[in-house]
Amino acid sequence: MNYEWDWGAVADAWPLLWEGFKTTLLATVLGTAVAAVLGLVVAMAGRAPSRWVTVPVRALTEFVRSTPLLVQLVGAYAVFNTVEPLTIGITVLGIHYAAYLSEVYRSGIDAVPKGQWEACRALSMSRRRTWQAVILPQAVRNVLPALGNYAISMFKETPFLAVITVQEMVAEAREYGATHFVYAEAFTLAGLIFLAASYPTSLLMRKLEKRLGH
Repeated sequence: MNYEWDWGAVADAWPLLWEGFKTTLLATVLGTAVAAVLGLVVAMAGRAPSRWVTVPVRALTEFVRSTPLLVQLVGAYAVFNTVEPLTIGITVLGIHYAAYLSEVYRSGIDAVPKGQWEACRALSMSRRRTWQAVILPQAVRNVLPALGNYAISMFKETPFLAVITVQEMVAEAREYGATHFVYAEAFTLAGLIFLAASYPTSLLMRKLEKRLGH
């Protein structure tokens, strides 16, 4: 059986997929922002002197990292069913990736030379000033490539949001296929849009990683 590619269907599906892409992009950008900020907070909390802080933080982090994103989305949607699904999706994506980014931040902080800490103590700098002016700028610089790579991973996992009724790009492709009985064109177009958005970003992250590595 020969399948005839329908370019008309591609043109017809494009507006719907473009609307879905904007939702996908919004979820990725806001989810990455949540993950970047929350991941740093978790990394800092994990270095607190009190075990009453570090133990619960590490337990929650391990729980998030050990459970699938799909399960977290469905669970959050079931509990917070009065909240906008996109808001739930962005929040869950942010928390999920914050658990991973906290380890990235931790590694970035540990990579700061001990001499920097000693110099700050020699200059009688406060702990807050040491973190703000010396440690965090260097740590964040160290983790920028990893942050970009996790943002790309989040972008490619946004189709999971469809399980909580968010009409992202793949959901739009599925809906178009179901109503027009044309799946190949819609899903191929969605895949090409994912590729066009993620591949150049991936190349940029590699270039940034090499540049920061020198």
